[in-house]
Amino acid sequence: MRHPGDAPSAGRDEYEVLSKPKRDPRITRVGRFIRKYSLDELPQLFSVLSGGMSLVGPRPHVPEEVNLYSMRHFKKLEVPPGMTGICQVSGRNDLSYREMVKLDLYYVDNWSIWMDISILVMTIPAILLRRGAY
Repeated sequence: MRHPGDAPSAGRDEYEVLSKPKRDPRITRVGRFIRKYSLDELPQLFSVLSGGMSLVGPRPHVPEEVNLYSMRHFKKLEVPPGMTGICQVSGRNDLSYREMVKLDLYYVDNWSIWMDISILVMTIPAILLRRGAY
């Protein structure tokens, strides 16, 4: 946490905004189960059905994360956000912020229906094996 008088550090600020501890003391046992098995993602199906989200696409970021974007990063906002995406099948919370942005931009630049199909197929074992879910 930054203290008054400390010089801002992009790396430290990024860590504070984006880090998700594996054993967050604020999460209950039930909450941990819900997150681990991605049950907290189910309400997003309503957004997909209403057209606000896609099944596959870059995950939406919270305002604190968007504040860290460079001009190139805004390109990912050109496509609808998705329930699952290349980051979710490539490590989820085990990825750094830079790795997530790099993968999202790769997705936007190289989109194809086959990429979406492969991401959907790879999402099933990623959820069942709980890779990077905490």
